[in-house]
Amino acid sequence: MNKVFKLIRFRSDQIECKTNDGSKLIGCKYTKKSDPNRSLVIPNIGESVLTREPPKDSHRVGRLLDKTMGVRYPPKQTCKTVASTSLVLSHSPAMASNGANDKSLIVSFGEMLIDFVPTASGVSLAEAPGFLKAPGGAPANVAIAVARLGGKAAFVGKLGDDEFGHMLAGILKENNVIATGINFDTGARTALAFVTLRADGEREFMFYRNPSADMLLKPEELNLELIRSAKVFHYGSISLIVEPCRSAHLEAMKEAKKAGALLSYDPNLRLPLWPSAEEAREQILSIWDEADLVKVSDVELEFLTGSDKIDDESALTLWRPNFKLLLVTLGENGCKYYTKNFHGSVDAFHVETVDTTGAGDSFIGALLTKLVDDQSVLEDEARLREILRFANACGAITTTKKGAIPALPTPAEALKLLNAKK
Repeated sequence: MNKVFKLIRFRSDQIECKTNDGSKLIGCKYTKKSDPNRSLVIPNIGESVLTREPPKDSHRVGRLLDKTMGVRYPPKQTCKTVASTSLVLSHSPAMASNGANDKSLIVSFGEMLIDFVPTASGVSLAEAPGFLKAPGGAPANVAIAVARLGGKAAFVGKLGDDEFGHMLAGILKENNVIATGINFDTGARTALAFVTLRADGEREFMFYRNPSADMLLKPEELNLELIRSAKVFHYGSISLIVEPCRSAHLEAMKEAKKAGALLSYDPNLRLPLWPSAEEAREQILSIWDEADLVKVSDVELEFLTGSDKIDDESALTLWRPNFKLLLVTLGENGCKYYTKNFHGSVDAFHVETVDTTGAGDSFIGALLTKLVDDQSVLEDEARLREILRFANACGAITTTKKGAIPALPTPAEALKLLNAKK
């Protein structure tokens, strides 16, 4: 059956439209150029293929699409217009039922930036002879990790209206991450970070973001329809550092929770970004009780508890009655897990490490991909351990290449490591 959509306005690679009965706005976008179908994607409906019988006045819509999308409007697969600003799209159930469209949505909120990684390993930033440009930012890493593993992911955040910002938005789309939650700021730049793994194994960071576009996301700019459609809503703590992004973060959390999403929290501590260690600890813990699932690293465990012991007693001081799962990642020592009914540990996979950036994001992305459609695994220790083994494998693979996003694994790569280490 044909569905009629009223064009409201064009921006970037997105059309804003609504159904002919006046119902809510729906974000539409072209698929990438390599798609022979050149379809429009309608969230919550699936993919709707453009009708092939263009009337005489269809050129007007075609020119608009060509100008805003940066792609050639297909001459034999053109929009059929009812009025000069309406489209008739024929829904394709077969297309809507394939791939990630059937999966539950994981929405990741926060920052996306450019990591600059030294061309030489084991050196400080000052000693680096040069740097490689790599897309990064923990929440964006998680979204791409989910999508690369076959899950359905979306990213919500703000980028600079600059070459880096549009490059990052393009990378999300290339990796099949829904990007309708992205805003662009014309007055601030996309954030940059320089990161290296020193010879002593510790990471060193230097950030350029004062302010960067991600810090300027406002509550009124949130795509609430996208956020409310999440089955899992994942976030960090960097978006809590300053206003207005802090208010946007809290609003997004509230709306996701109200809609029934599982809230997943990875603090992703970056002390150089905070005014003080005390402020960082206070703000990270200010939203602690709202989460359903929390992941911390061993370093974050020490920071938040004030204890130098990485043991069950220390970890359980961070437990809250409403938690479904608490995780502590231990690098080469694997991870610990805690639920209401059981706890334990899962060993790591030992690989040749090049760069640990993004390993934790790969780990949590893999976990969320496996549990988003079946949260009963949180009550079954044997199944949870299998999923955590998979997550450990994904985290390990990510350390074998430079940069976070370029190193995130595919299912085949994860399976290969799992089978090799049985």
